Amino acid sequence: MRYYIIAGEASGDLHGSNLIKELQQLDSKAVFRCWGGDKMQSAGATLVKHYRDLAFMGFTEVIKNLPTILSNIKFCKKDILDFKPDVLILVDYPGFNLRIAKWAKQQELKVVYYISPQVWAWKENRVKSMKQCIDKMLCILPFEKQYYKEKWDWEVEYVGHPLVQVIDEFRSQNSNFQFPTHNHEIALLPGSRKQEILKKLPIMLEVASQFPDYKFVVAKAPGVEENFYDDLLRSYPNVSTIANQTYKILSEAKAALVTSGTATLETALFGVPEIVCYKGGNISYQIAKRLITIKYISLVNLIMDKPVVKELIQDELTVDNCVKELNLLLFDDDKQVQVHKDYAALKKLLSEGGNASMKAAKSIYNYLVP
Repeated sequence: MRYYIIAGEASGDLHGSNLIKELQQLDSKAVFRCWGGDKMQSAGATLVKHYRDLAFMGFTEVIKNLPTILSNIKFCKKDILDFKPDVLILVDYPGFNLRIAKWAKQQELKVVYYISPQVWAWKENRVKSMKQCIDKMLCILPFEKQYYKEKWDWEVEYVGHPLVQVIDEFRSQNSNFQFPTHNHEIALLPGSRKQEILKKLPIMLEVASQFPDYKFVVAKAPGVEENFYDDLLRSYPNVSTIANQTYKILSEAKAALVTSGTATLETALFGVPEIVCYKGGNISYQIAKRLITIKYISLVNLIMDKPVVKELIQDELTVDNCVKELNLLLFDDDKQVQVHKDYAALKKLLSEGGNASMKAAKSIYNYLVP
C-alpha cells in the first residue's frame, strides 16, 4: 500500500521513522512518501520537504512567514493527489496538518492522525472539525482517551508513548552509559530553533558560571550550523557542546536544564532531575498566556497532574532562580528521591499501551486491511 506521512518537527521525524519501520514489517509492499527529516528518509520514505524548512515558532513568526506556509500547503495538496496514497498519516504538527486533514477528507482520502494535537491545552473548538475529517485518532498521552470520550464523545485509541521504546532501546544498546550518581555533568537542552536558543541559552550559560566544579554540556540542535554556538560559549570554560548525541548526554548527566517540549519527557525517562525553562517573545507569550488553559507547560507535570519538575516560565526564568533550583537537584537528597519516585510512576503510566510504534502500525494496517 501507499502511505503519505507528514511530520513537521524533529520529534515527529523520530516517531514517524519508527512507525514506518513497523509498517514495513506488516506490509512488504509498502511505499512511503513523507514530509519529515533524515530519520524518516533513512527508514525508507521518499522525503519531499525537510522539517527544518517548515519550523516557524510563535505567533509573530507565523504571520511573517504566512506566504511560505500557504505555498507549502498548496504544494502539499498537489503532491498528495499526484502520489495517490491509500492513507494519509498526519504526525502531530497541527497548524499545518489539520488544514491538510480537512482538505483530504473532501478528497475522500483515508486520514489517520498519530500523536494528537494538544487541543486540551488550547483551541478546543478544533475538536469539532477534527471529528469530521479524521478517520482514526491515535493518542500517546494516557489522559487523552478519557478527555476525548468524556468531553467530545469521540472514541480514540491510546497506543502508549513511543519515547519509552526509543529510550529503552537506546539504553539497552548502550549499556556502558549508566546513570551516574556522583558525576559532575549537567545537560543543557536549550531547544531546536535559533530564536529559542538565543532566548534561553545565555541564561543557562550564566548558571553554568556559578558552578565552576561542574561540566556543562550543550546538546546542539540538528539543522543548526556548528559555528552558531561559538560566540555564545566563548566566555564559559566549563561548557562544551555535542552534536547529535542528546541521549548520550542525558545518559551521563546528573541534572539538566531543559527547554519545554518533548525534551522534558525524554529527560525524565532517562531519570535525570531537571528544571524546565521557557522564555518566548513578549508578544507571543502574552497571546499564548491568554489562550492556554492548562496548569503546566511540561509534559512531565501534565501527565502526572502535579509539579514533579520545576517550571521557570518567562520572567521567572532568571539566573538566580535557576541556580536556586539546580542546587536543590544536586544537593537535596529528599528532593532527588522524590523526583526518581515520580519518574518511575511516569514511565509505568506511559508504558501501559505497550510498544507504541508497533501498536500504532497494527492499528493503521488493520484499518486499511480489515
